[in-house]
Amino acid sequence: MDIPAGLETTSNFNKVCRLRKSLYGLKQSPRAWFERFTKVVKGYGFVQCQSDHTLFVKHFPEGKLAIIIVYVDDIILTGDHEEKIDLLKKLLTKEFEIKDLGNLKYFLGMEIARSKKGIAVSQRKYVLDLLNETGMLGCKPAETPMDTTVKLEESDRSAPVDKGRYQRLVGKLIYLSHTRPDIGFSVSVVSQFMNNPTEKHMTAVIRILRYLKMTPGKGLFFQRTTNKEIEIFSDADWAGSVTDRRSTSGYCSFVWGNLVTWRSKKQSVVARSSAEAEFRAMAQGICEGIWLNRLLEELRVPLKHPMVLYCDNQAAISIAKNPVHHDRTKHVEIDRHFIKEKIEEGVFKVSYTPTNCQTADILTKALARVNFEDLTEKLGMINIYNAA
Repeated sequence: MDIPAGLETTSNFNKVCRLRKSLYGLKQSPRAWFERFTKVVKGYGFVQCQSDHTLFVKHFPEGKLAIIIVYVDDIILTGDHEEKIDLLKKLLTKEFEIKDLGNLKYFLGMEIARSKKGIAVSQRKYVLDLLNETGMLGCKPAETPMDTTVKLEESDRSAPVDKGRYQRLVGKLIYLSHTRPDIGFSVSVVSQFMNNPTEKHMTAVIRILRYLKMTPGKGLFFQRTTNKEIEIFSDADWAGSVTDRRSTSGYCSFVWGNLVTWRSKKQSVVARSSAEAEFRAMAQGICEGIWLNRLLEELRVPLKHPMVLYCDNQAAISIAKNPVHHDRTKHVEIDRHFIKEKIEEGVFKVSYTPTNCQTADILTKALARVNFEDLTEKLGMINIYNAA
């Protein structure tokens, strides 16, 4: 920081300025603001959730609840006790300078649309702005986000491209993938080459933009169902990376029939078999299910146990269910015991699903159009802007 104007200094000035208030833009600003906000809402009887520290819940005697979720200084209030929510708004107005934007329609680039059938979340404006910014509004659309015949690697001998532009584009695509699991795998792949991007890598990024040109309004759809289960699909693409032969894990979790979380990530170690790769993916999926279970318990939402984990590898399932020690699983002992423990506790049950019904397949590899469209439909993605 510069010395404030008007303060006389000498050559042997050995004093420092004491910061009495946190300034916007400094690293400690968000922390100071969040501590202040947390203190205020806890004073109103809200409890900070341990599974998500940005989530605050207050339960009322009649079984109703009010929920606050905060992202820096953007806040969502929801719940089924309207009177208490209105009162909370008035209390927050006394403590902070806030602006009530009414019913949730637009939040951090996400568009929310409601109907009697359910709630749709998309980022159509964000996609169109991105296409306009990159000059891709008039491009030829692509049916899938990634070419099935292309395998990206670090040293592909093609010419290097502007590193800053590549990183900005991929960064925006990463944010877009919050509502677009259909580009989850392709964005995960192109984000692995941030340090030394080449023309081939940029072509893959352009391919994702061409796919977005075809489906700018596609997003997630949450509908009311009679299904009260937590279902998780886990899959792995064994040795899919040509650079280091590491496998790619993918999982997606459904709460009451609606997709809520998903992930596509390259594994940290090389798997010696497809069963081992699938096993690691299963462990990640179970961890996600445990977190979701904890979150719903804090919301006091009734759950149906056990949770179901679907896998398409029979060898991985038999290892998980068989308590006998296997020599071939010595190197995945921790994962093996972890999965076995959760199955024995009745937290999870592992079921087989055929590969053509494995929803998480879309998060582990590039797929042809027919398979890709089938799985995006299973993920619960729709385009509410279609005329039909």
